[in-house]
This record gives sequence, C-alpha cells and structure tokens, in this order.
Amino acid sequence: MIGNERHSLPGVIGGDLLRFGKIPMIFLIAVLVSAVTVVVTTHKTRLLTAQREQLVLERDALDIEWRNLILEENALGDHSRVEHIATEKLQLQHIYPSQENIVVEKKEH
Repeated sequence: MIGNERHSLPGVIGGDLLRFGKIPMIFLIAVLVSAVTVVVTTHKTRLLTAQREQLVLERDALDIEWRNLILEENALGDHSRVEHIATEKLQLQHIYPSQENIVVEKKEH
C-alpha cells in the first residue's frame, strides 16, 4: 500500500531539490557568495580608507616638520648670526687684504 508509506520530511525536501531545484539552488549559492564578497570588499575598503587618512595625516605632519626645519636652517645660516658668533664667541676679526699673509708650501721631489 502506497498510502501507508512513511517518508521523512528532510528526505522528501532533499529529493525534490535535487530533482527540481538545481537552478534555484545554484542561484541561492551564487547570491550568498556574492553577498559575502560584498561584505568582505566593503570591510577591506573601509580599512584601506582609514589607513589612507592616517597616511595623509602623517604626510602633513612631516611636511610641516620639514618646513620648520627649512626655516630653522635659514635662521641658523643667516649671515649676521654667523658673523656675530664669529666675532663674539670665537674672537675672529675682519682683516684687510693688505694684512693677509699667504703661506705656500714647496714640495721637493
């Protein structure tokens, strides 16, 4: 008797899916894979955007530091400052060409 046969519900559903639902199952799997790919790509994009912003901030800080170092270099190399240090700290004086003595060393062969 066919009417008294007992079938398990998961077995019936699985059998129907294998016989009649192959294309919908393929589409379901494709949609799930696509959704996971979108989530992963979005996450990586956000991480890379945050990293880029951090690098832009570091670049700006380094650019400011570089400009400050250029200003400091210009200030330290200023002619009047160098002249002041030479005369005050090192006790150097200006000499006139008439006061110059040129020493030439002769090398014998």
